[in-house]
Amino acid sequence: MRLPLFPLAAILCLGVSSGLPGQTPASTSAKLPDGQKKSALDKAAMEEYVRHLFVWGPQIQVKVGDPNPADLPGFHQISVMASAGGTSQEELFYVSKDGRKIVRGVIYDVDKSPFEADLKKLKTELQPSFGTPGAPVVLVLFSDFQCGYCKEEAKMIRQNLPSTYPKEVRVYFKDFPLEQIHPWAKTAAIAGRCVFRQKPAAFWDYHDWMFEHQADVTAENLKEKVFEFGKTKELNEQQLGSCIDTRATEAEVNRNIAEGKALQINSTPTLFVNGRKLVGQGGWPQLRQIIDFEIDYQKAHGDAGAEKCCEVKLPSPLNN
Repeated sequence: MRLPLFPLAAILCLGVSSGLPGQTPASTSAKLPDGQKKSALDKAAMEEYVRHLFVWGPQIQVKVGDPNPADLPGFHQISVMASAGGTSQEELFYVSKDGRKIVRGVIYDVDKSPFEADLKKLKTELQPSFGTPGAPVVLVLFSDFQCGYCKEEAKMIRQNLPSTYPKEVRVYFKDFPLEQIHPWAKTAAIAGRCVFRQKPAAFWDYHDWMFEHQADVTAENLKEKVFEFGKTKELNEQQLGSCIDTRATEAEVNRNIAEGKALQINSTPTLFVNGRKLVGQGGWPQLRQIIDFEIDYQKAHGDAGAEKCCEVKLPSPLNN
């Protein structure tokens, strides 16, 4: 489910020229002396420009970062962070050294993977997974147990991947609960990590069970429902209850959320296929086509295995 950027989304629809009644824009055009030109290296000028570009009104906080070295010769890289309520959005710009030109886009290095930046941010160690270690295709799924689209995505993946790709794919699960719209999603994520901590092999059963019973779960009965599942897997109820009550695994969930935000995720499900970002619940034919392409690509570029990018292994001759 796409995270509604309220109040950000609502503000985007209102426009910035008028704002809300009784409010004035956060930054207004200042009259420059004759002959003096604006520079995007001036933070106030840059803020004014991007507010106009994205229709970001005064209700949205905008922070313009300092210029940093860029991979694009003759340009600085500047990060602009916008936020409203619990929602944030980062945009990267490239500004010429004279401050006159602004480029918005992605810079690629032909000698590197087009997905290298995201691959460096994806951390899969100690995460729930299934499939073959060292597989040529790695899927990293950011999901929310209360999200209806996530339920459909999970069903598609669980029903099709193991049988279609018994050795070629490995899947990792990452929690990204949308707390603004899903009141029990984060607690379900914490409980899932409690299950994983007590009995790792039971996590995917919890995953399937929670999505299957999604319509029956509420914020009030979540713990009871988790106990109901736990009995089917002979989990220690006292240990499980204590883990949920103390939110012992919340830090693990928070790390996944922070990672998702660093990857510019603002909706679920979001899936990475060897670093390629796929947003929203897609169909099996589309996903299968991408996986088949990646398998063929990895065969042709044998030393570019995606698993090396996404999984930390202990040094061993057996891991070469």
